[in-house]
Amino acid sequence: MNEFYEWLININKLDFKDKSVLILGSGKIADQYAFALQKMNIRDITVISRKGLENDHIKNSLGVKILDGGFEKHLRNFKKQDLLIIALPTESLLKAAEMALESGQTNILIEKPASLFPENLNLLDKFEQNSKIRIAYNRLLYTNFHKLKQLTHDDGGITSVKFTFTEWIDKIDFSNYDDQTLKFWGIQNSLHVISMVIDLIGDLKQISSFSNGKLNWHPSGSCFVGSGISEQNIPFSYHADWESGDRWGIEVFTKKNSYKLIPLEDLYVCQKNSLVYHQVKFDKAFSEVKPGLSEEIAFMLSEINDMRSFVTVTKAKKFIETAKKIFGY
Repeated sequence: MNEFYEWLININKLDFKDKSVLILGSGKIADQYAFALQKMNIRDITVISRKGLENDHIKNSLGVKILDGGFEKHLRNFKKQDLLIIALPTESLLKAAEMALESGQTNILIEKPASLFPENLNLLDKFEQNSKIRIAYNRLLYTNFHKLKQLTHDDGGITSVKFTFTEWIDKIDFSNYDDQTLKFWGIQNSLHVISMVIDLIGDLKQISSFSNGKLNWHPSGSCFVGSGISEQNIPFSYHADWESGDRWGIEVFTKKNSYKLIPLEDLYVCQKNSLVYHQVKFDKAFSEVKPGLSEEIAFMLSEINDMRSFVTVTKAKKFIETAKKIFGY
């Protein structure tokens, strides 16, 4: 438990300068990946863009090679890279992944959720034996998240969890998403939180889910409440009301302390018989980079075999199946 946290906070001591990385996409997340790669001193970076560059950072980055015209034009003839990052709109992720694997790329990080439909991920199964394919749930590699795991382990284990995934629907830029992605917004976005809970307590063995309300673009509901028990026999409950106020958050309980990931990027502890939460200090290798991105990249470029918090295709399918139960899809 402690060893993986120590590895994560020391990835800035690893040498990646001779690695080659190809990014498919030029939107906000692609820009953040490019920034992370440069902070990690990776020099050989190529970005394939479909319709020109959207972010100034990639435009102004020295040493980043830009290819216009989309992955369909360039990917089949592109030389094998140490890492391929697919940061495209959700509807294009699997098509690009399949083309990349057929073209000889074998180390691939696909932006979450990879697909809105778990059965569609089956097409990647035939490639897994000879390739490393992971789905980029970056929050599962937050260093505060692994600090939490360490602390709850030292406390004797988690006894219960409650969480919320209220979405700020007034802040969604609907022009960035197609109707199908919005219809399954719980898979597209709320899985950020739900995946963290599953990673903490195991797959959700039994779950009672209730929903209410309706949005024009999300007909399955706007208020979601439920509870159940995980495969590790840890009870959980959740509440999310997308038409009200709140935020993403996870509360974790042990026999000694309670902990909060609110916001998800921080960590707070409240001792038993106390009402006061105190912030827990934790380290991070690249403080300027969006949390989880440099950790994902380091994991993909290293030989580390710790699979506890990196999402395989099989695990991604389970995440989507769980979301379907919670949201009634």
